[in-house]
Amino acid sequence: MLAGWLAIGVLGGFSSVSAEEPVATPAASGVFTGEIVLGKAEAPVTIIEYASMTCPHCAAFHNNVLPALKEKYIDTGKVKLFFREFPLDGVALRASMLARCGGEAKAHPLIDILFKQQAIWATSEDPLSALARVARLGGMGQAAFDSCMADEALMKQLVQSRQDGSEKYDIKGTPSFIIDGKTHDGDMDIEDFDKILQPLLPDA
Repeated sequence: MLAGWLAIGVLGGFSSVSAEEPVATPAASGVFTGEIVLGKAEAPVTIIEYASMTCPHCAAFHNNVLPALKEKYIDTGKVKLFFREFPLDGVALRASMLARCGGEAKAHPLIDILFKQQAIWATSEDPLSALARVARLGGMGQAAFDSCMADEALMKQLVQSRQDGSEKYDIKGTPSFIIDGKTHDGDMDIEDFDKILQPLLPDA
């Protein structure tokens, strides 16, 4: 069921993962497999973002809108943001794997770097080599990067994240935001978030 939407050969050495296939290798040591979250656990409002690392609109959100959202709502303890992967292609899947292989503390910084440099690595003729260069910026050597790219357990988890988004929230594209149980598709600026979030806050 999970196989088919990611074609074999999108990246050198990439193969699709099926829910029925056994996982050949366990998650590598140091790989973060938990929820990627910005904000305080007790924040009263939750945003769930589904994003693909190769999606230009996702990069635009992270580069241009998230800083204002963070300053206004997340850093003030009003909102917490869950980042969940919805890889649209094999390159996006590999980039998401890289972000998690740096460990919990480096997950968000690597996501930031990947989105800021998306135009470089996502369009490269050799995406794996381009991602390896990003990995080095995050302090990851070639051996660790190669081990990350071979982590089939992590690959399966990220494929499942897309499947879960499709089934639970009817996600069809990226970015998508689930706020107060409602799915919001496409581009949103800080004013759009204001209109949705303000009525949900306790002091509204």
